[in-house]
Amino acid sequence: MSLFSLIAALLLEYFRPLGARNSVTLLFIRYANSLARHFNSGQDMHGVFAWLLAVLLPTVAVGAAYGVLYRVNILFAWAFGAAVLYAVLSLKQLGSQAERVADALRSSDLDAARRVLSQWHGRPADEFEAGEIARVGIEQALACAHKSLFGVIAWFVVAGPAGAVLYRLSQLLNQKWGALDEQDFGQFGQFSARVFELMDWVPLRLTAISFAVVGDFEDAVYCWRSQSSAWLPAGIGIVLASGAGALGVKLGEPLRYGGNVEFRPELGLGDEADADYLNSAVSLVWRAAVLWLVLLLLLAIAGWVGG
Repeated sequence: MSLFSLIAALLLEYFRPLGARNSVTLLFIRYANSLARHFNSGQDMHGVFAWLLAVLLPTVAVGAAYGVLYRVNILFAWAFGAAVLYAVLSLKQLGSQAERVADALRSSDLDAARRVLSQWHGRPADEFEAGEIARVGIEQALACAHKSLFGVIAWFVVAGPAGAVLYRLSQLLNQKWGALDEQDFGQFGQFSARVFELMDWVPLRLTAISFAVVGDFEDAVYCWRSQSSAWLPAGIGIVLASGAGALGVKLGEPLRYGGNVEFRPELGLGDEADADYLNSAVSLVWRAAVLWLVLLLLLAIAGWVGG
């Protein structure tokens, strides 16, 4: 039944995407901000307690609701699982943002491409040239695919709707609290960062393997093994290196922000990034998603036959 929930959620998200203004995500972010205001005194223990309230409490509530519905009627549980996944997935948004950036690049409208990329990436892109816009767009597409799709699915398979909620909320808190400047905020966000690093260890590698299987396998594995460790944060470097190798494109390299140069290692092999490679990155993500669905279907069939 988890497979049916996943397929239903993906179809809903494709035809009726919640978009960037996902009310569920925005509600959680406001809740997390409120917890940070009340508990952030710079101590690690306070970060632990705030994380438990922010993540564990909703996770337990979702798990309990799913358990009750499963006992009442399995169809209710299936629908509930699909609804939870629908609320935390965002594959369609990834594709639409990448397409807007690629279209602007093809029409040589760099100002529009920079504006869309900045909104999507969350960092200024005013100094980027066309190749840099394409590189960062591909990196953003690959990273978002992992965080908003494959990581969520991996935990959904392991622990049902509660697992999907646990992963997604932990990932959001890692972005908000785990990346806090320790000099300004103390140790409040350290627990969020440690927990998510452990939770994401296996999903990161599953995503990287998926990109290798549906792309250029040999180059993807080579880039993963030889280049990913130089990228910071190291975890997402596995996904970006594998994706770059699978696509046959160069990513990374220095970027200019506010007149300063941010040095980044080179990832991938082959050609310079452009609009076509940005579209190819989205196609790579879709092929990997289909691969996951096929594998889950085979596992479900094996379970039915074995039962």
